[in-house]
Amino acid sequence: MKLKKRRKFSRARGTRTCGWAMKKHKGSGNRGGKGMSGTGKRADQRKSYVIKHLYPYFGQQGFTSRKTKRKMNNVINVSDIEKMKETEINLENYKILGEGEIKRKVVVKAKAASKSAREKIEKAGGKIVLSENKQNKSEDKEQEKQIKEKQKK
Repeated sequence: MKLKKRRKFSRARGTRTCGWAMKKHKGSGNRGGKGMSGTGKRADQRKSYVIKHLYPYFGQQGFTSRKTKRKMNNVINVSDIEKMKETEINLENYKILGEGEIKRKVVVKAKAASKSAREKIEKAGGKIVLSENKQNKSEDKEQEKQIKEKQKK
């Protein structure tokens, strides 16, 4: 007498169609091929894969406003200028920032420069040449400061 009857389905395991005949149950044909094919309206068979491996797959991922795009400008640090070999460097589309140190004398043409970058380059014996409109603005600011100081005295 058998105590536990073996289920019929267990005999089908390991076979190509697992007890089904053919057609729909034969292979992956009904579910699409590899990758993301077959993920049309009813792509539930891919959902777990997408959530696990391709996470930000659905929906929009943020945006870049026009204002942000306009603000994106090229910047370079003083430490990067130190690594360059030339003594006269043309960085007309760049703003120079003051991170790092510089020890050699350099002449830099730039669009703009931070106050700390100017101080560091001038301390090393170098010079920053700004584009005309920026240079005029910086000179105007310096003149305004001098006028205000004279008025206070």
